[in-house]
Amino acid sequence: MTFISDMLALIAGLPRPLLVLATGALVLGECTIGLGFLVPGEAGLLVASAAVTDLRFFLVLAVTVAVCAAVGDNIGFWLGRRYRLKMRETKVVRKLGRHHWDRAGSLLRRWGIGAVLLGRFLPVVRTLMPAAAGASGMSFPRFVVSSLVGAAAWSATHVGIGWAAGASAKYVESMLGRASWVLAIAIVLLGAGAWAYRRRRPRGQVVTEPQPEAIDTAA
Repeated sequence: MTFISDMLALIAGLPRPLLVLATGALVLGECTIGLGFLVPGEAGLLVASAAVTDLRFFLVLAVTVAVCAAVGDNIGFWLGRRYRLKMRETKVVRKLGRHHWDRAGSLLRRWGIGAVLLGRFLPVVRTLMPAAAGASGMSFPRFVVSSLVGAAAWSATHVGIGWAAGASAKYVESMLGRASWVLAIAIVLLGAGAWAYRRRRPRGQVVTEPQPEAIDTAA
């Protein structure tokens, strides 16, 4: 087995409840402002999704991830509602980047609740968007609806990508395995042909180089 197979087998070998809980915790951490720059939620989600092998597990993982993402969004929203514009000066926002905070605010002013949906698919911005929405004074009912729709779409998309990537990795790896055998056989046949040619070549044959013609120096 190769490295890819070993990794997928290791992930798939984890108890499914543990895998779902760990993935949900990573996503919750990434979507909660203050933890988003520490927790690789999206990367962990894609890796865990590579272990999906059937529709039932896909639905369980996708729903869990969507709920955890929405919970993280709500935490960020209420923090933004509590601290308002002071959020931009916090240590957390400075670490994530004030330009991301400003971008989130710009999207909110332009698209309203549509920005909450769009921001869900933008790295870093999705961590700050809920807090920016809370700070902007957006009503909670409007926010929570857009947050749930965005979380569901983001979760289904990423779990689906991870599932497809895991299946594709196994297929590509099997094809590469076959190709390596074909290449090895071709190299062996090539070597055998070269050896046979050298054996059949007459020995003792002296190859003489043509002598240059004598140059007449006579006057």
